[in-house]
Amino acid sequence: MNLPKVYMQNEIQTKLDAIVIGAGLTGLTTAHTLKKRGKRVVVIEKEQRVGGQIHTYQQGDYTFESGPNTGVVSYPEVAELFHDLAQWGCSLEEAHEEARQRWIWKGTKFHAIPSSLIGAVRTPLFTWRDKFGILGEPFRRKGTNPDEDVASMVVRRLGKSYLDYAVDPFVSGVYAGNPHTLITRFALPKLYNLEQNYGSFIRGGIAKSKEKKSERERLATKNVFSAVGGLSRLTEALAQSVGESNIILGAKEVVVTPMNGQWQVSYKTATGETISLCSQHVITTVGAYALKTMLPFVEEADMAAISALRYAPIIQVSVGLSDAHGVENKAFGGLIPTCEKQPFLGILFPSACFSQRCPTAGALYSFFIGGTNHTEMLDKTDAELQQMVCKGLTTMLGLPTNVQPDMIRIFRHERAIPQYELSSGARFEAVNRIEQAYKGLIIGGNLRDGIGMADRIRQAVRMGSQLA
Repeated sequence: MNLPKVYMQNEIQTKLDAIVIGAGLTGLTTAHTLKKRGKRVVVIEKEQRVGGQIHTYQQGDYTFESGPNTGVVSYPEVAELFHDLAQWGCSLEEAHEEARQRWIWKGTKFHAIPSSLIGAVRTPLFTWRDKFGILGEPFRRKGTNPDEDVASMVVRRLGKSYLDYAVDPFVSGVYAGNPHTLITRFALPKLYNLEQNYGSFIRGGIAKSKEKKSERERLATKNVFSAVGGLSRLTEALAQSVGESNIILGAKEVVVTPMNGQWQVSYKTATGETISLCSQHVITTVGAYALKTMLPFVEEADMAAISALRYAPIIQVSVGLSDAHGVENKAFGGLIPTCEKQPFLGILFPSACFSQRCPTAGALYSFFIGGTNHTEMLDKTDAELQQMVCKGLTTMLGLPTNVQPDMIRIFRHERAIPQYELSSGARFEAVNRIEQAYKGLIIGGNLRDGIGMADRIRQAVRMGSQLA
């Protein structure tokens, strides 16, 4: 994917409508949206591949991810994007029905999260006091602190056992973070709005379920999804849609400069040559940590507010078994509460969710380790991590003690998931100030507007649609 010669000529550079920086899901979807609207766009990427954190691997009969494993069809934009990409052979794959079940570890085994009133009464996950106390949730006063953390809000409305065995593991699974430092209105805005708009989680949930939905809104099925063949099929199809000739890979030291009502973007090639492009708009989709050198013209105070964003480190270990010895873990996966003091954040069961991810009699697992509470896990050696995972196969998943995986791959991510903590408000305000001061510059990516795949797609569609 090399730079088209037409964009190398100074007299034609002004014909570019937009330059998108970053060829991950957000950047590629933004460029795809722009192309649909007839805009001339180039995508610049520092790596030698597209996809960003999304990367599907094939090893023998195993298909596994090193980054995100799944998304949720939370917004119509997700279904619409897959519809667009069908012509490039990309198909939405929704998780099997059995994968609707989620497990939580307590004591010595996993327990299913209750999905019915009877299940909620019988589950050992929550105390009897909190089970009865939840009857009063609709009548509790609404919170008044806009910066209340997730843990405080949940304890106030539901009780501590719901924090420990429902919300804490959920936060670990989504953010790899700490509910005591994540701010509800930033990290879980839907939960925050239920209380603010309806006075209660329960009342709000009931009211939302009764709202009439348009045909487009019904596209948001809330189902877990991947792409047939793995999530890289999604980003590869997006690259085809954008056009490989419009994607520049291996672009180092990218610098953006405002210039005479336009934008100049300079970068260095693998040979050290400096290339400059001009455009009416620049859209960044990179991590907050990359913006200081990329946008040197931004006021120091605003850039400090953006750079304060903390990222959770994660180790993902993919484990494949050709023979699961008859053990069937029919669920999406299991999450482990912090209070249980286990070495894992959670274990996903990709082969229970999607087809053709492993041999017929086998199983595929994804173990997640680390997070903001256990950053020291990144110092573990591969041998130590393998030993932990093999022990977890027997003690947590019920496999024989002598089981030997056929495949183990370890992926380390020092900056995996942004944490929407108290600093988020200042970050969002700084982004707004910069965009107001510098017309034609848009700062996107997971530093704002949510961290899930659906959030990334929705933000990208919005950014690609707002250019005049």
